[in-house]
Amino acid sequence: MLTSISAPFVDTSASDLVWTLGHPLVEPLAVRTVRHAGARIELRVLGASHQVLVQAPGGELLETVACLPGVEGGLPGGAERPLPGAGSYRFSSEVEHLSRAELARRVERIRREADDRPHALLASFPGDELAVTGLHLLPGRGSLRWRTWHAYPQSGELVTTASTVTAPPTSERTAP
Repeated sequence: MLTSISAPFVDTSASDLVWTLGHPLVEPLAVRTVRHAGARIELRVLGASHQVLVQAPGGELLETVACLPGVEGGLPGGAERPLPGAGSYRFSSEVEHLSRAELARRVERIRREADDRPHALLASFPGDELAVTGLHLLPGRGSLRWRTWHAYPQSGELVTTASTVTAPPTSERTAP
């Protein structure tokens, strides 16, 4: 799903982004809700940042990648966390510095991917056609994965994140 946002970017550069699993919900500028394997997943665009909310019978997960007031920026290259009763969570991020032409090629590829997928959300912002935030849910058997992109044309940066929630083996699940 492609959408245009009338609000300008909130974040200023990739170095301002922070990753957290503990930040409260933020009012989104755009949201796409998907259901998969008993879970409700919200893909949420916040300025040039995002939240992914996963609500499943075993619990809830809220991933935030955003510029958070009072919190020093800096994304980890990777992180892993166990999820009580729900398996594990893995996160990775990469910041690329690209020429405007290469950024334009990559944003076009992201646009095509979001346009063709039922579990994707891409928001474009006013002022620059390359200013986009995209989220793509990749549901799988026994896991839930998503990728995100945050393009900063003013600095030539493209931030890509990948997250995976893996359910525990059936023998570890407790009966309701």
